Amino acid sequence: MNAPPADYIHRSVALALAEDVGGGDLTAQLVPAGARGRARVISREAGVLCGTAWVDAVFAALDPAVRVRWHAADGATVAPGALLFEAEGPARALLTGERTALNFLQLLSGTATAAQRYAAAIAGTGCQILDTRKTIPGLRLAQKYAVRCGGGRNHRLGLYDGILIKENHIAAAGSIAAAVAAARRLAPAVPVEVEVETLDELEQAFAADADLALLDEFSLEDLGAAVARNRARARPLGLEASGGIDLATIGAIAATGVDFISVGSITKHLRALDLSMRLEVLG
Repeated sequence: MNAPPADYIHRSVALALAEDVGGGDLTAQLVPAGARGRARVISREAGVLCGTAWVDAVFAALDPAVRVRWHAADGATVAPGALLFEAEGPARALLTGERTALNFLQLLSGTATAAQRYAAAIAGTGCQILDTRKTIPGLRLAQKYAVRCGGGRNHRLGLYDGILIKENHIAAAGSIAAAVAAARRLAPAVPVEVEVETLDELEQAFAADADLALLDEFSLEDLGAAVARNRARARPLGLEASGGIDLATIGAIAATGVDFISVGSITKHLRALDLSMRLEVLG
């Protein structure tokens, strides 16, 4: 699970610090300039850790003298009360960086934790969890990384590395066949996926020789029928189920035999992991 490029992380951190610190941290100036401190960050609940590189980048940007020591790595499952990291250095830098560092860590850990819950719910089925483009603006690569840390798989990163033909594209092109043909001419090496809403439209995607089909809001019965039809083909497509999926329904959907299930709520309906930092002034 490779983290996003360092320059992306540094840009994200710079923007976050600029909006939080602005012209300077007024409250941190109540602490003597020469004071040193030691911070301890714990998780108040169980979850999957993600975001260590962003925390490191926050404190490095504020004061290179801060030293961060991690007790868990990205992708690790942590228990309530677990010590995640300790940081020691100038007390002002620790205080100034607290909120920004924890914002990144709790948000990305929350994303990884959600992905892990969905992945665990379909373990053993052969189906894989996919994320979507429904991410926090400016943090897509970060959240996509968090999904991988939680055991999910990334769908396309953006509009540039995959083609997903939806209802409006089909209407503009005139048909599924015409849309797929145009996509092949435009980007021959890029996988082409077609969103379908009925079994008849799935047959059209078969005939057009798409690479994948997104089965939107299919019933369990129709999902099973789609899988059976697909397996009977000489060149099966990848089948992705999508629409209104939650932890209560995902197991039955995976059991139909689809290859992928995309879940927008992993990155969209985000619940941050509950973290806490305590600072000890060393003098």
